[in-house]
Amino acid sequence: MPSRRPLRSPVAVTAVTCAALATGLLGAPQPAAASGVRIHDIQGTTRISPLAGERVTGVPGIVTAIRAAGSARGFWVQDPHPDDDPATSEAIFVFTGKETPDVAVGDSVTVTGKVTEYYPGGKDAGLQSVTELTGADWDVLASGLPLPAPVKLNAASIPARYAPSAGGGSIESLPLRPRSYALDRFESLEGMRVSVTDAPVVGPTNTHRELWVTAQPDHHRTARGGTLYSSYGDPNPGRIKVTSLIPPPAAGSGTADPQPFPVADVGQRLAGTTTGPLDYDNYGGYTIQATQLGTVTGRSPAPETTRKQRADELAVATYNVENLSPKTPQAKFDRLASALVRRLAAPDVVALEEVQDDDGPTDDGVVTAGVTLRKLTDAVKAAGGPAYEWRQIDPVDGQDGGQPGGNIRVAFLFNPERVAFKDIAGGDATTPVRVLADHGKATLSASPGRIAPDDPAWRDSRKPLVGQFSFRNRPGSRVFVVADHFNSKGGDQGLDSRFQPPARTSETQRTAQARLVNTFVKSLLATDPKADVVVAGDLNDYQFSPALKTLTQGGVLTDLVNRLPLAERYGYVYNGNSQVLDHMLTSRHLTRPDYDIVHINAEYADQASDHDPQVLRIRP
Repeated sequence: MPSRRPLRSPVAVTAVTCAALATGLLGAPQPAAASGVRIHDIQGTTRISPLAGERVTGVPGIVTAIRAAGSARGFWVQDPHPDDDPATSEAIFVFTGKETPDVAVGDSVTVTGKVTEYYPGGKDAGLQSVTELTGADWDVLASGLPLPAPVKLNAASIPARYAPSAGGGSIESLPLRPRSYALDRFESLEGMRVSVTDAPVVGPTNTHRELWVTAQPDHHRTARGGTLYSSYGDPNPGRIKVTSLIPPPAAGSGTADPQPFPVADVGQRLAGTTTGPLDYDNYGGYTIQATQLGTVTGRSPAPETTRKQRADELAVATYNVENLSPKTPQAKFDRLASALVRRLAAPDVVALEEVQDDDGPTDDGVVTAGVTLRKLTDAVKAAGGPAYEWRQIDPVDGQDGGQPGGNIRVAFLFNPERVAFKDIAGGDATTPVRVLADHGKATLSASPGRIAPDDPAWRDSRKPLVGQFSFRNRPGSRVFVVADHFNSKGGDQGLDSRFQPPARTSETQRTAQARLVNTFVKSLLATDPKADVVVAGDLNDYQFSPALKTLTQGGVLTDLVNRLPLAERYGYVYNGNSQVLDHMLTSRHLTRPDYDIVHINAEYADQASDHDPQVLRIRP
C-alpha cells in the first residue's frame, strides 16, 4: 500500500510568492532532488529506465492529471524544466494502487519512490512497458501552478515509419529515435501532456468509453473517412486511442454528466482540442488519457444498402453474427433480420458465422442450434423477408473454439423459393466430405459436409461446412458453397509490441486451414473444371496474408476484395485500422461476379455485429 504525506507539507510560501506562482510570474519551487535525479534521468533514452529497480528521492515536477478510479490509481507528474534531448520523456506516472492520491492538478511536488517497469497484460503478453514510480511518498510544495504546454500530435510531429526493427527481437535496448519512428516518438512522450486538434475518428466509441483518432488525417484514408490497413509494412502510425480521466457521476446519483464521453462513428471528427497525458495499455497501445475532450462534429456515414439481385442472379452473402444464441436479446435478432431483408436485399444463400448452441455460453453439453436458427429465421420472416430454411452440423462439444460453452459453428440459410439444397446423408461432426464424380460433374459424398474435420489444422477451431445448391432459374445447375470461420489471431504479438516486427504465430494454423480448403476446391475442379464454387466467411486474415495466398494458390479461387477500389477494401475496424477479415472467393468459371461489402456495423458505435456483411451476385 502506498504511503502518503500530508496534502500540504510545511513549506513557508508568502502570499506574494503564491500569487506570483499562480500567475506564472515565477517558476515552481523546484529544489534540487536529494538524489539529484530528475524525470528525464529516470526515463532515459531507451524504453527501459537506467534506474529500474532503484529508489529515487525528491524527484520534482508538476501534477498534470490524476486517475482517481479503479485499481490502478495514481497521478502523472511532469518536469516543467526539460532537458535538450528529444529522446527523454519529462513525465512519469506515480502508481498508488486502489488509493486515490491526495494531490491536485497544478500541485508542485517532489516524489520519492521505486522506479518500476510495468508491463500491461504481463510481460509474456509481449507489449511495451510503462515506467512508473511505486511505493511512493511525496511532498506538495505549492498549488495552482500552470501546467506544461501539451506537445501537439499531428502529421508533422509523427514520423511516417512506424517502428524500428530488431529482427523479431525486443527493441527495448535500442536507443530511441523519435524523429525516425512513430513508436519511438510516442515512447519519448510517455506520460507527458499531448494534444490532438480536430482529429478524424477512425475507430468508433466502444462500451469501455474509448475511441480512436488519427493525427495523420490524409494517410491511407478510406472512402468513408477511416484509416485503411493494407500491408504489414504500414500499420498507420497516426492512430491514437482516446479515453477519459473526467469521472462520470456516480450511478443513481441523478447528477448530469458534466462532460459525457463522446459517442462517435468513423467518419466523424473530434473537434477542438483533446488533451491529456500519453499513456500505454494492453487494449490499444498509446492512449491519450484525456483531461480535456473535444466535441463530436460531422455526420456519421450513412449505412449502406446493396442492390436487389436480378431474376437470373444468385445472391450469396456472408455474415458473422457475433455469438448469437437464444440468450441474445431479441433486439439483436431483429436488427440482424432487418439488415438481411433491407440492407442485404434478402440473399438467396447466407453463410453465417458464430452461431452458438441452444443455451449459449452455458457449458452443459448441449450442441444443437435449432432454437438459435429458428429465432433468427422467424425474425427474418417478421421483417418481411423470405421463409429461410437452414442447414448445419452440430460440432463435438467443446472442440470448435470460441466462447466457452457456446459451441460456435458456421451454418447456411437459404431461400427455398429461389434455390434448392441438395441433401445427401452422411455428414456429421467427424466424417470428412469427399468429392465424387457424377456423369462428368462433381457432387458431394455428404451435403452438408465438413472438410477434413479430424485434421490437426482444425484443433479448437470451426470446421468448414460445404453445401451443394441448385438455382431454380437454372435447372440442373450446381453451386458449391463453402462456409468458413478460420482460427482467430489470439496469441499474436500486437502491432505496438516491444518485439519488432511482431510475430504472427496464429497464421500458421490459418495457413494450414487454407491449404485444406484449397485442396478441396482443387478436387472439385479436377472432377469438373467448370464447377461453380463460392468460398465465404470470416477467415480472420488479410487479403495480403500467407493464408489468403495459400487459399488462392494455383489460381483456383479469386479473392474478390482485391477487385474493389483500394479505399473500399475493409469490413472490420480494429484499434483504428479499417481492415479485411471476411472474404468471398469464386472459382474460375464464375467470370463476372458482382461483389459488395455492405458497411452497416464496423464503423459505428451502435452495431449489431462487429463485422460488416458481404454479398456476391453470380450467374451460375
